[in-house]
Amino acid sequence: MGRKIDDLFSGLGRVMNGFIICFLIIPLVVTSLMAFDARPYLGPLPPPALSTRWFSKFFSDDYFLRGLGVSLELALISVCLSVCIGVITAVALDRSNSRARELMTSLFLSPLIVPPVVTGFAILIFLSKLGVVNGFARLLCGHLIITIPYTIRATLNGVLGIDKSLTEAALTLGARERHAFWDITFPLARTGILCGGIFAFVVSLDDVAISIMLTDAKTYTLPVALVSSMRANFDLTLAAVSVLLMGLTLALIFVLEKTVGLNQIIGQGTFR
Repeated sequence: MGRKIDDLFSGLGRVMNGFIICFLIIPLVVTSLMAFDARPYLGPLPPPALSTRWFSKFFSDDYFLRGLGVSLELALISVCLSVCIGVITAVALDRSNSRARELMTSLFLSPLIVPPVVTGFAILIFLSKLGVVNGFARLLCGHLIITIPYTIRATLNGVLGIDKSLTEAALTLGARERHAFWDITFPLARTGILCGGIFAFVVSLDDVAISIMLTDAKTYTLPVALVSSMRANFDLTLAAVSVLLMGLTLALIFVLEKTVGLNQIIGQGTFR
């Protein structure tokens, strides 16, 4: 009887796994088919013919290209700054006592639990009071608020896993603090730092709720441009952009696999 129950739950688990996989994969397949649809309108699937017209329209549209340029520039700058801030903060938290560490960590991670709309509105009001009217500067401030928690959390996970005796031994042998950091702490925590940077890049590139409140007429991100286009004139260019972003994600995964190895990031701990 017990074996039959185990077999039943095992079968239900396989069915559930298959359902979840289909739930995740089918929308991507449908979006890909829509992106190559040759029809000038949204029709039933499968499309009668395939074309790259929607990709051509995207790359010939100055509105989308300007948003793409701002998004990439913003994401790269946000990653560089948030990784630097995250590493410094994580090392400082690691050297503090456990009670202060928990309190400060909760404070630094608080933007993750605040609704993005509230965060965006608060940043807009705060920067307006300071007289910051430049759209890119406002977007950068907003994206730093939402990316820094990821770099702090990921880097802190890596730093906490490092045996403190390694750093102490280096200091005892005459190494200075900065040498001990670059020669011991940084190499051992590099996986956590890299993971934090990846999360920061993805979050910055994909953000809509905060960015839509901080843009101006000339400075806007690609997600904001897509939302505006969808409201004004919906077409399959949105599907083409989605496919391009999926391709960017796959390329990023491929680069990580060749340079670091996904097992190093996912399957072998936080600081190896």
